Amino acid sequence: MLEILIKDYAFGGKGIGKIQNEHGEFVVFVPNTLPGQKVKAQVQKASKTFAECKLLEVLESSPNETEVPYQEIPGAPYIKLPVELQHKYKKQSTLELFRRIGKVENIESYFDEFVSSPSNFHYRNKMEYAFSAIGYDHEKKTDVDEFTLGFKKRGTWWCGDDLKKDSGLFDEALENKLKLIKEYCQKTGLSPWHGPKKEGFFRFLVVRKSFKTNQLLFNLVTTSSELEQFDLKQFAEFLVSLFGDRVAGLLHTTNDEVADRTIATTGEIKLVYGEDKIVEELLGLNFEISMKSFFQTNPQSAEKLYSKVLEYALERKDTIDGHIVLDLFCGTGTIGQILASETDNAQIVGVDIVESAIKDARENASRNNISGLKFHASDVGKFLKEHPEYQNKIGTVILDPARAGVAPKTLKKIIDLGAKRMVYVSCNPATQARDIEQLAIDGYAIKKFSLVDQFPHTSHVESVMLLERR
Repeated sequence: MLEILIKDYAFGGKGIGKIQNEHGEFVVFVPNTLPGQKVKAQVQKASKTFAECKLLEVLESSPNETEVPYQEIPGAPYIKLPVELQHKYKKQSTLELFRRIGKVENIESYFDEFVSSPSNFHYRNKMEYAFSAIGYDHEKKTDVDEFTLGFKKRGTWWCGDDLKKDSGLFDEALENKLKLIKEYCQKTGLSPWHGPKKEGFFRFLVVRKSFKTNQLLFNLVTTSSELEQFDLKQFAEFLVSLFGDRVAGLLHTTNDEVADRTIATTGEIKLVYGEDKIVEELLGLNFEISMKSFFQTNPQSAEKLYSKVLEYALERKDTIDGHIVLDLFCGTGTIGQILASETDNAQIVGVDIVESAIKDARENASRNNISGLKFHASDVGKFLKEHPEYQNKIGTVILDPARAGVAPKTLKKIIDLGAKRMVYVSCNPATQARDIEQLAIDGYAIKKFSLVDQFPHTSHVESVMLLERR
């Protein structure tokens, strides 16, 4: 255990502390911390020169932090830091990352802009609340046996912490009434999930929100044990009594697996009340979102992100209009649909390995009356291997991979397509920096890039980069 003053900030929200010992300066990395904070941390792994730690508690705030009217939660470690300083830390640490990993010494010369989130509070459209049979007494600083509904206590997987009021991230009215939902469930006499014992009934309450309609879609996740003792329809009526016609629907998911996740591979999901989807709007297009669908968590900022992708892609329409555009790792096809609505006679081909996402993509394209789109449910690398006809016929490739970035063999196949331009969207600039080093070796030069703040009060930042073949 260490008590240490954080002096600097590294990419990914890692605060940097330093200790002097007989060997010289020893560096300590503590995630989700800020310069100026004094923290209590636990060493997870160490070498001769540095240690990686887990944050246990913030003992003293940074002088830059201010008071906020929200309940602090682990998912928003920087909510007390003015958003301008958040942007400064995100930009500086990301540029340094591109210098170090991407080997781009003059990265500042390519920087276009830092795009702020339109809303810094209450911006999320989805939240997962966990039930727990183990709580935490903040005064005695010890675990206690109690029924909780909220989030896991920072640094633990077994200990819950009640959300008693608005966190500042999700829907204010919902979160201010979450304690009433907890009381309802507690009165049934059924037990919440006990992590260490791997037993209990109540596991998660997942809520999706539509900013277009203001409706809420609920998913109650429980085990199958004692399910006959819980009246799901009565619970739906209780939710309607709290939120009225804002309740779009209630789903129930059975999860008997020990893994701590909301959707089980073997469980089933059933509609109890209302509809199983809500509708969201992005840049004038409508998208139906189910409980399992991937959709940008901050839709207002996602519009800014997609507008930047569109700006970069359409900067040279001669590589779009009348050409084939590959939208790889396309998810529900949002980028491809938005691009198709702005182009003339372009054939946009979307590829993603998740079949349900491709199904949603096709349905959404039909709903929005957008033609010129083809969607394929396939691994991207496998798809490119099976479709050699696309080689040297692609004007623009759009990449939007998961956090792990593009697998090296797949990246090589993408490079071999010979596309004139690439627009690379990344939720993890660390893996993007790794990939652009390889792209540079194979003839792609950075033209410009922007950073988009999708998740205020966290360390996450999205990067949109335009590359052209030399």
